[in-house]
Amino acid sequence: MIRIRSMASVARQLESKALRLPARARARLAERLISSLDGQKDPGAEQLWAEEAERRLEELRAGTVKSRPAESVFRKARSKLR
Repeated sequence: MIRIRSMASVARQLESKALRLPARARARLAERLISSLDGQKDPGAEQLWAEEAERRLEELRAGTVKSRPAESVFRKARSKLR
């Protein structure tokens, strides 16, 4: 039980220090922490994403879908998260 509490204390201290880092350093740390959770990567995922990107690009070029400014998309997503 003592070990669990001390780990929680260490985690809180790390979090406190991390939150005082400059934004760029926090972003890099967050990226590294998240990627450490990924575990095994799907070897076919990269190929599937490339194919999806190509499909979407073709839809744009063919005019079957319309593009929207990124800021508009992000604004809508942020409003739904609130």
